[in-house]
Amino acid sequence: MSTPRIDDRDWSALSLGERIHQIEVEGYLVLPALLSPDFLKQLKAETAKLETTPVDYSVHQRGCPHLEFRGGAFADLIAHPPTISFLRELMGREILLSHYGYARSEPGHPGISLHTDGQPYGSKIFGFEGSVPAMVRVLYYLEDLTPEVSPFRVIPHSHLSLHADGNPYQRFESHPEEVMVPCKAGSAVLINHKVFHGNFPNVGTWDREMLALAYRPAWAGPVDEVDEWDADEVARLPEKVRPFFGQRNTRHWSPDGANKPPDMASEAPGINPSRWQRA
Repeated sequence: MSTPRIDDRDWSALSLGERIHQIEVEGYLVLPALLSPDFLKQLKAETAKLETTPVDYSVHQRGCPHLEFRGGAFADLIAHPPTISFLRELMGREILLSHYGYARSEPGHPGISLHTDGQPYGSKIFGFEGSVPAMVRVLYYLEDLTPEVSPFRVIPHSHLSLHADGNPYQRFESHPEEVMVPCKAGSAVLINHKVFHGNFPNVGTWDREMLALAYRPAWAGPVDEVDEWDADEVARLPEKVRPFFGQRNTRHWSPDGANKPPDMASEAPGINPSRWQRA
């Protein structure tokens, strides 16, 4: 594998418009220092209690899915204000949580193959959750990602390709134009779920811990039914978190829409070409 380019720019210097441009066009974005030291400490205390299972290709890659109803700091993270504020600028006001899990890459982890999380007809791994047309995954890192400790890897712009090489069901061992993205503990990498991404091996001395949440705009529902949230579990969540637990099969569409429907709008800031110049 060739030595990848390292994207270690000062992410805090990006304007709102530059952040929107970065994730829409490049397919990924780092939001630095999202978690305070105290909040980070709370999350790490809770992840230490999780029962994890290894993946099929390595005992050094372990995870725990379905953290939606664990409560405590896990629940607070779902509605974390700085993240939600940006996501609403990016996707609109009505945002739904799709899934939430924990992953740990221990020393000896061989790396995650380049793949997409967006598979338009569903799949064994992602079910129909990955079939939604628009989704952003928020990957919170609980330790520093260095070049040695499983940093994020991505093929920029790959979500835009119309070529057969961009078939979202493919996986790649490596790519000559992939990028390595290190970042500090408490930061998050946001990705378009259609971009090819993964992580590098952990040849360091500490675990890479990650909490991965996925959000979608309410209009962008799955192509087939997924299981709805348990209403009793949702009712027990903090009030600030419940709005992200709407019906999981919500889909705003007009299959019988006319060429000239009544009351058409004459403006739509979310698709302004000038959105990339926002301060």
